[in-house]
Amino acid sequence: MVGSPSVQRLAGTLRDAGSDEPVLSVDAGLVPYASAWELQRALVARRAAGQIPDVIVTLQHPPVYTTGKRADPSHVLWDAAERASRGIELHEVDRGGNVTYHGPGQLVAYPIVRLQGLRRVVAYVRALEQVCVRTAADFGVQAATIRGLTGVWVGRDKLVAIGVRVSSRGVTSHGLAFNVTTDLDHFRGIVPCGIPDRGVCSLRSLGVDADVGLVRQRMQARFAELLGCDITAGTLDGLVASPVRRAT
Repeated sequence: MVGSPSVQRLAGTLRDAGSDEPVLSVDAGLVPYASAWELQRALVARRAAGQIPDVIVTLQHPPVYTTGKRADPSHVLWDAAERASRGIELHEVDRGGNVTYHGPGQLVAYPIVRLQGLRRVVAYVRALEQVCVRTAADFGVQAATIRGLTGVWVGRDKLVAIGVRVSSRGVTSHGLAFNVTTDLDHFRGIVPCGIPDRGVCSLRSLGVDADVGLVRQRMQARFAELLGCDITAGTLDGLVASPVRRAT
């Protein structure tokens, strides 16, 4: 329930004690994965140095598979030729989790947030899950978490994938991928999140008529609840030295 004591306790313990300023929300548009990864590293370094506030970057990616630190290479089912024919890139990255897909129609959120300590990592992941459960509920979808599995599910199908990294200075990167109008056919080229006996879904496949922009608005409100803060719209100007390369 919004405003419940458990939510208030969680919100009060996630962000660094000195982080009383609003979180900046930036929508970067359609960004190639390599450029977004470079952007995250730059933002993490500046946040760790106290040069910028906490920021949540939302964007979409051109089609790409990413593999986390625990990924099994055999879970990428399509070979290089098949991926190239479909315009899908492949990147090995430094987040937790296995293999997943990003593409247009999927809302990706990369919170660059300084936590109160590394012991808060599990609570942070649980908070990301609740952000997405509540966002789905805003569109009439009864999503849930499953004990022992990360992410947000509708029945046996995953709606939201989550994989994070926390630096030695306690700053988060990577984050969540919420399927809105995602082309689910591209998930056939992988074993999503390394779980062979479960599927994937999107708001569209569940019969919801919504676009990424509308879902982003609702998700921003849910982030404000779970982080216990105000969120203000901003741009990347002044946050990073070089402009971000966007996809055409």
